[in-house]
Amino acid sequence: MEILVSPGPDETAARAADAVLRGLARAVDRPPVLGLATGSSPLGLYRQLGRAVADGRADFSDAYGVALDEYVGLPPGHPEGYRQVLLREVCGVIGLAPEHLEVPDGSSARAADLERAAVAYEERIASLGGVDVQVLGIGANGHLGFNEPGSALASRTRVKRLSARTRRDNARFFTGLDDVPTHCLTQGLGTILDARRLVLVATGDAKADAVAAALEGPLTASVPASVLQWHPDTVVCLDEAAAAGLRNRQYYDDSAAGLPTA
Repeated sequence: MEILVSPGPDETAARAADAVLRGLARAVDRPPVLGLATGSSPLGLYRQLGRAVADGRADFSDAYGVALDEYVGLPPGHPEGYRQVLLREVCGVIGLAPEHLEVPDGSSARAADLERAAVAYEERIASLGGVDVQVLGIGANGHLGFNEPGSALASRTRVKRLSARTRRDNARFFTGLDDVPTHCLTQGLGTILDARRLVLVATGDAKADAVAAALEGPLTASVPASVLQWHPDTVVCLDEAAAAGLRNRQYYDDSAAGLPTA
């Protein structure tokens, strides 16, 4: 695991974008596949990728985007549905073709339909050749995607109930708490671990406890993001505030400095 701590959010986003581009550069003989997280944490990263496109350092015109999750029960076109959010915050920023954006279908309220949608989503990811780089944020309770505490570490895409805390945190995007869906379709922790590279972005002191528990605590379903420790190519990009709870900070800084040069 590579842990990179920067002074503030802007520098954190720039380092995360660099980690994404380096991971995507490994995709050869097929379009690259970028796993997309929503929320406030990755917005700066997406803006940095947009700048890379504008500068001619990146091109997402043939890439595919794969969403981590989607709410259950929102009507198609709802502005807070994650397809619409990603169209605004990613496709329009980095030049990803809307028809190349894959999002699980959470439009039905019937369990059987949602189970079929979950299986179809796993199959679609596989048909694309898997995810090359998965962008991630972390919830204040340690959730990854919408895998709330207690999620199985080997879980696949499925329906999950949102915790009360997650719904309160997301209420700011809706007119009120009562309008926040209670369920979602989310990639499982096992699905996330299948990506070739994971890039986690976290900023602000509200994430410090979750970051410390995920990176330095035990591997446990009580902290779903602790599965990052299990992945062979994880890059964690933090600002000083989000890194405040790390006990081994000096080692991470020394490691990030790289090999000495002659």
